[in-house]
Amino acid sequence: MKHGQGSVVLDKRSNVWNFFFWDHGRRRSKKIGDKEQYPTKTLAWKAAKPLRDAVEAQEPIAPPPQKPAHQEALSVEALITLYRAERMPKRIATRRSAEVWVSNYVLPKWGKCLLTEVQPRPVQLWLESLPLSPKSKSHIRSVLRVLWDFAMFCGHVPISRNPMELVRIPGSSKRMRQPRNLTPAEYQQWLEKLPEPFRTIAIVCGCRGLRISECLALKWSDIDWLNRRLNIERGIVAGIVDDTKTECSRKPVDISPETIAALKTWKQITQFSAPDDWVFASPRTLGRLPWSADSVRRFFHKAAKVAGVADLGTHAMRHSFRSWLDMGGSSMTVQMKAMRHSSEAVTGKYGDADREVLRQAVDRVSVLALSKG
Repeated sequence: MKHGQGSVVLDKRSNVWNFFFWDHGRRRSKKIGDKEQYPTKTLAWKAAKPLRDAVEAQEPIAPPPQKPAHQEALSVEALITLYRAERMPKRIATRRSAEVWVSNYVLPKWGKCLLTEVQPRPVQLWLESLPLSPKSKSHIRSVLRVLWDFAMFCGHVPISRNPMELVRIPGSSKRMRQPRNLTPAEYQQWLEKLPEPFRTIAIVCGCRGLRISECLALKWSDIDWLNRRLNIERGIVAGIVDDTKTECSRKPVDISPETIAALKTWKQITQFSAPDDWVFASPRTLGRLPWSADSVRRFFHKAAKVAGVADLGTHAMRHSFRSWLDMGGSSMTVQMKAMRHSSEAVTGKYGDADREVLRQAVDRVSVLALSKG
């Protein structure tokens, strides 16, 4: 029998009844008698009444402390399962990117380990052994840091400094390959070699700095012809329609008369010109989807080769757009707004100064510094 004052237990090896109770936080026992004296547990319980009365007369003692929830052991694999269900990014493109690092690197190496075994030194040594760029290693470290944060949020580990902050990835902020920027002359030369609709795609991206995912996700109903504006409502990646990359990206953008003219010309040519059709609908899918970014990239590469322009990708249009804004004398604030960035620091990572413009700027400084009056 077990009650608030204690419990009676039979020791089957010696056939002796014992009374167990708490005494100032410690578990203690007293012998009551053997089974011959008290054949049943009820009789043994009654015989223990003096002991029970003594226990009841004691001041209440708090029960022994329970182990905190954060001491529960949890594997990285189990934590990732919870993270996927609760905290995985909702935007499809971001989720796909995170899944690449989780499935191909984190799970194979750390999946069966406890999270507490994922410590800075072994993680750093492991990352150094991977044949990846510093930027890719930084992405993997970020995934591990997010998992540690999530474990703290769930109470599986104490809230403290994230150990992944101690992992250093030299060169993670440096580009392995500098982004391609076209001069206006190179851009015009390249445009001449592009067939439609890729020429119009290059004009929309180059003259307005749209991301390829935003450009390909345009529908004819998104174009405000009278006010020369594009409504950026969505993005499309790998054939999946999703939100724009950032909140700042989801803003109407003004476009030039030349861009409007190019879109009007393309609208007269395409067989998919209804308001709800994709602007750059692919005939391969009978207009159900726009051209894929990979297809656009292949046509861009082919035209660049014919035009004698160095190889370039779809994002080169956005980098070139920022460079041309700089060449035109636009302030950094205007450039940030035109690029639809949240800060000037992000804008500063795009584009580069044109060599001739830079040379002229240096010459002006020399004239100013050395002029005698």
